[in-house]
Amino acid sequence: MIDHPKRIALIASKGTLDMAYPPLILATTATAMEMEAAIFFTMYGLNIIDRRRNEGLEVAPVGNPALPMNVPNMVGMLPGMGAMATGMMKSWFARAKVPTIPEFLQMALDSNVRLIGCQMTMEVMGVRKEDLIGGVEIGGAATFLDFAADAQIQLFI
Repeated sequence: MIDHPKRIALIASKGTLDMAYPPLILATTATAMEMEAAIFFTMYGLNIIDRRRNEGLEVAPVGNPALPMNVPNMVGMLPGMGAMATGMMKSWFARAKVPTIPEFLQMALDSNVRLIGCQMTMEVMGVRKEDLIGGVEIGGAATFLDFAADAQIQLFI
């Protein structure tokens, strides 16, 4: 018998603007639904919780077939295309009054989402605890798996 509320366990492995929103939206929605939520930030997903990088996350236009710009991948490699795609997405979110990534992170912390920075990835990439936003827990795979083992929903994003 599980002695805690329903749980959602998310892994954020990509550090682009378009990939930062899904785990934050899902986790904050889960806590609003009285679920426990944890996000494990690994590999480039660490950029989302890195205070030096999270306001400057960009959209990667190359190899992203879902972008609504009808341009071949070759054009996406041109200088300035990443900035253009990022600006476009940020304007859509602003127009829809969607919080920014730093605002979403604060909402997650305020609603008790566990934000777990992958210790091994931090060591490999030279990221220090003081580089991360306040409130992030540092842990390895075992820390996350201990939480995820009792989660009804587990997603790799």
